[in-house]
Amino acid sequence: MQMTKRVLIIEDDKAIARLLRDNLEYEGFVVETCDNGHDALATVKRFTPDLLLLDLMLPHGADGFAICRALNESPTRVPVIILSARGQKEDRIKGLTLGADDYVTKPFALDELLARVHAVLRRTKPPIDQLRLGNTVIDFKRLEAYCGTRRVELTDREFEILHCLAERAGHVVTRDELLHLVWGYADAPLTRTVDNFIFRLRHKLEPDPRHPTYIRKAYGDGYRLITD
Repeated sequence: MQMTKRVLIIEDDKAIARLLRDNLEYEGFVVETCDNGHDALATVKRFTPDLLLLDLMLPHGADGFAICRALNESPTRVPVIILSARGQKEDRIKGLTLGADDYVTKPFALDELLARVHAVLRRTKPPIDQLRLGNTVIDFKRLEAYCGTRRVELTDREFEILHCLAERAGHVVTRDELLHLVWGYADAPLTRTVDNFIFRLRHKLEPDPRHPTYIRKAYGDGYRLITD
């Protein structure tokens, strides 16, 4: 199974840090927090995060810009999303120039920030060309799927859904996110479209579609892909 992603939050506002931590943990991430600039780099070294959410204005020690610069110069670079109440163009340019992958201005919409977290992680990891579910191999480059020597017929949209789920294997992908990423809806309509496609995918890929092993339902929310 894919390794769980680790997110480090460097933020001195305890309410914001707690809100982010709770929601990221709900999404399946392993999360740690740090509330000052003095301990930030040591925490990065110890925790080895896959992504850093970094406030600019920190008490004690380095500010967010200095931390971002140090991380960008290190051999094992960590992707960074800056969170800041400072929304001036100059600050955004400085943060991105110092190596930040994204810059989010406070106050922010939580769902937008979570989408940006997933987007940065997608951009900074190798693309998924192939997915194995039991005896079935799905090749995203050739758009082919085989269970042993038997070809499994999947539509282009079914490949897209599987690819979205595979990019976040182990994490919940909501119906709204799938409607946005696969169908291109800006505002998710009330529809059973996603559930109908998942139903068909299960019948093509699951040993027992009524008790799915790989494409699991997340209660009231969406779906989670469990890989071998």
